[in-house]
Amino acid sequence: MAAAGAFAFATTRDMGMQATNLAIGILCVLGGGIAAQWVAWRFKLPAIVLLFSLGLIFGPGLGILHPGAAIGPYFHPLVSMAVAFIVFEGGLALDLRQWRESGEGVLRLTAAALPINWVLGSLAAHYVGHLPWGTSWLFGAIVVVTGPTVVLPLLRHTKLRPRVAAFLRWEAIVNDPIAAILATLVLECLLIRPSHDGGISLATVEIGPHLLFATMFSIACGIFPAILIKFLSARDMLPEILRIPMILAFVMTVAALCNLIMQGAGLMAATVFGMALANLHVTGMSELQRIKESLGVIVVSCLFVLLTADLPRALLTELSLPIMALTFTVMFVVRPLGIFLSTIGASMSWQERLFVGWIAPRGIVAAAVAGVVGLQLHEAGYPGGDLITPAVFALIASTMILHGFSLRPLARALRLTLSDEPALAIMGANAWSTNLARVVHDRGIPVLLVDTYAPALNKAAGFGIPILRAELLSVEGMESLEERPADYLIAATPDAIYNGLVCARMAPDLGRQRVFQVSPGIARLDLYHGLSRDSRGKVLGEPGWNFSYIDSLYAKGWRFGSHVMEEHVEEADLLSGPGMLFMIIRKGSAIWIFSAEDAIPAEPAAGDIIVMLLPPAPAAASPAAGPMPA
Repeated sequence: MAAAGAFAFATTRDMGMQATNLAIGILCVLGGGIAAQWVAWRFKLPAIVLLFSLGLIFGPGLGILHPGAAIGPYFHPLVSMAVAFIVFEGGLALDLRQWRESGEGVLRLTAAALPINWVLGSLAAHYVGHLPWGTSWLFGAIVVVTGPTVVLPLLRHTKLRPRVAAFLRWEAIVNDPIAAILATLVLECLLIRPSHDGGISLATVEIGPHLLFATMFSIACGIFPAILIKFLSARDMLPEILRIPMILAFVMTVAALCNLIMQGAGLMAATVFGMALANLHVTGMSELQRIKESLGVIVVSCLFVLLTADLPRALLTELSLPIMALTFTVMFVVRPLGIFLSTIGASMSWQERLFVGWIAPRGIVAAAVAGVVGLQLHEAGYPGGDLITPAVFALIASTMILHGFSLRPLARALRLTLSDEPALAIMGANAWSTNLARVVHDRGIPVLLVDTYAPALNKAAGFGIPILRAELLSVEGMESLEERPADYLIAATPDAIYNGLVCARMAPDLGRQRVFQVSPGIARLDLYHGLSRDSRGKVLGEPGWNFSYIDSLYAKGWRFGSHVMEEHVEEADLLSGPGMLFMIIRKGSAIWIFSAEDAIPAEPAAGDIIVMLLPPAPAAASPAAGPMPA
């Protein structure tokens, strides 16, 4: 009886410790990862660097996390499935129209640069890192990849020109599965034992057909589910509640199935599946876009922390001088030289070639592949097998830090970025919105006036205001807006419902606190009986400032004006004076657009630009004193 009680107590205690370890793991990985993402967004830092540092602290540093030991043999397969989701997310962004618009530069980076970088990286590993030839070829195959887990977050936080961003995006996503398969093939060749008669073994001869079959099978597994999704959707045979779960299930299924054929083939299948969905134009993908972006942030955050935390402390002691020399040779010689040779005669400017030649951060795929193949080589007794993992992780850490912090300054120095000033887009070219755009433009703030009516835009263009003739609710309009991305939007057309549609479409990209529309009328702002807040933007100004009201004031001689604050003034003082406060601009930081729905009042400071709608010179009364329409 006593023994049974002791056993039950011990079991309960073990379960309690497991629950505690699980809670600590979730807090460190999920909580710490999302906190690092927020800090990176708030202070404009590379999130990957913070996540990498967090993993080093929780893992080799403090010894709190031991993912490999805790999860066991399922750790690397789970990492592989998570990476498959990430490359699928990247595949959704690979529209073939962008490939055509980016010229042959993308083709050079995905077809020519990879084998050149492989050869150069292998030579550097042998002659600089002093690795055996077989291990050198494996190292070169692993480091040709530029991970989308690193590149895509960097692109998300940097306003690169679309053409340059397309170069990095396509290279990272397309080369990722190819490099994983290449590393697998090299590993199989290294582990093949020669035949008894000294000739070429049957296994060596079979590698070619095996590679061909795995590639074709992966492409088919990626395309077929996309066609099936489109077929079912077009015939109303797929309920909306099952669309996204079915797509995500297909991602995991095809990746796992293809990995059974060849390690790394699952990444190719997931990439092809994403590309097929994007280019087949399956309806209802907007919901998937939002969900996969959110899931992508969580997955990337957790993976970086887990993989870095899994590094043993002994690995840090293996970072010898040859390995560090190899790291810097790959960064400063191999990559730039490989890009230079592969883009000779291409339609890329020297600034683009220099930038792409430097920016090549390695990420989770390189780490995961290195961890698996390094262990297999070491267990097989292959010389130099134990050096693969420290060499690859030294390169990952160096590229994350140096490329993460240098991407924005280098792009700015080469003039490959858009303006760092907060940008404003105004939808609807009419008399008063054109006047507003002109005032903002004259203050040196990027502004874009968007409309589908050419004569109204031509008048604005005469004042030097950048214009865009497009329908923002169309695919063309969204792609055109990517070339001149905005941080804030004002929908200023006479149609309140259309304004709401535009704001609802742009809110997930810009943020719901950054899309505004002229008031649809006081009655329509009722939270219960009026327009849903999710179906419209924040009201511009007061609830009574509808389009007709502002337009009538403009017809009476009211005009927009701006001035620079010389001292701190309370928002209430600005609102009580003559004129109507529209926005406060803090150059290089943010634009505060006045709205009655603001939860926190603005705090204008000296140096801020105040934009107001002012009455004609003889008049002094504020329109707030007069009646406003409902």
